Amino acid sequence: MEEKIRVGISSCLLGNRVRFDGQHKQDHFLTDVLGQWCEFVPVCPEVECGLPTPREAMRLVGEKDRPRLLTWKTGIDHTERMESWCREKCDSLAGENLSAFIFKTKSPSSGLGRVRVYTEKGDVAYRDGQGIFARIFTETFPLMPVEDEGRLNDAAIRENFVETLFVLHRWKEVLSLGTAGALVDFHSRHKYTFMARNQALLRQMGPLLSDLGGDKLEKARDEYYLKLLEILKIKKDRKNNYNVLMHMAGYFREVMDDRDRRELGRIIDDYGKGMLPLLVPLTMLRHFSGKYDREYLLMQYFLNPHPLEMKLLYPV
Repeated sequence: MEEKIRVGISSCLLGNRVRFDGQHKQDHFLTDVLGQWCEFVPVCPEVECGLPTPREAMRLVGEKDRPRLLTWKTGIDHTERMESWCREKCDSLAGENLSAFIFKTKSPSSGLGRVRVYTEKGDVAYRDGQGIFARIFTETFPLMPVEDEGRLNDAAIRENFVETLFVLHRWKEVLSLGTAGALVDFHSRHKYTFMARNQALLRQMGPLLSDLGGDKLEKARDEYYLKLLEILKIKKDRKNNYNVLMHMAGYFREVMDDRDRRELGRIIDDYGKGMLPLLVPLTMLRHFSGKYDREYLLMQYFLNPHPLEMKLLYPV
């Protein structure tokens, strides 16, 4: 990759001591692993809106959809200050070329979900609120992929999110080239990536590329992008992965010898039964694609969704 993937992130997750108690919440997968391929744009709503570190802890109070941001002990209301800063910050982030944003779990400013909202008396009224910055950010950028670091501890969610980052990074390369050929090549190389998420949407994406002549390219590209974001929101699962693996195995029907055919079939079936991680059949398909000269399969990002060094395919 010539350029790293630009990702917005809650600053404390990078190890910056910006939390109310002067500490951080560094996530080593994000900094040490994902950080090798991503350029992070750190954001701390509390500090950037002018609050000190350390500071009195805050909580959300009132209605779930539009709560107020109050300090715990003194009850100082920072809602207007925070919301005003959030709108200005989102305006500036629009020019940062972000592919996604990673939020801090359960934060009253940055929690994407599962944030507690309290009553005036201090009782928990809701457990599924959203931090003020996270709410305004997602309202401003409704199509941008977002996650919180807590959910990224789930292996399947993490793998899907990282794959989405790399797909969108390649999409930006398509936009920079600006040609019909780049768009068609992108779709072709991601065919099985999209099939593993939703076959119905995949069937809708192909016809958008049937006529890209003249001034039709820009309109087709915009419509395709909306479908791309829609399909990337759908998570892969073992059943769909198994279906894709079987489709790919069909490319060897005419050329593969009986021994290799049985071996590949056994490995794919064992994956389907939950006995093997996805990495194993993908490795075998890469091997046989080289051995039997199946160039179309070798170009598929489904076989290489992200760098192996991330070790994301082991538990999936």
